[in-house]
Amino acid sequence: MITKSKLPLIALLAAFSLSACSTSKVVQTEQIGDEQLSCAQIMQEIQEAKRFEDEAQSKKGITGTNVAAAALFWPALIVTYSSAEEAENAARTRQTNLVRLANQKNCSAQ
Repeated sequence: MITKSKLPLIALLAAFSLSACSTSKVVQTEQIGDEQLSCAQIMQEIQEAKRFEDEAQSKKGITGTNVAAAALFWPALIVTYSSAEEAENAARTRQTNLVRLANQKNCSAQ
């Protein structure tokens, strides 16, 4: 049975669990082997980086996880937004680096 004295502890644990689930993957902006990628592989990597950016964007805004985090433990919402922002920026930088590499290799848009 859950007593009133245990509710704050349960809420705190739930918030930490929710915040752990809502972190975004931060990609490396430059990876070993990028220089050896073919044009087709570069285009695939650009699409993957775009997918990571879209995924990070989807974790911001009004989502079930964010509403629960805000209601139970608002600092978890700050962590979620910070993580998403970092992941978004890394994904954009990765795309920029890959486009630069594609231009150096004279790859045409596919």
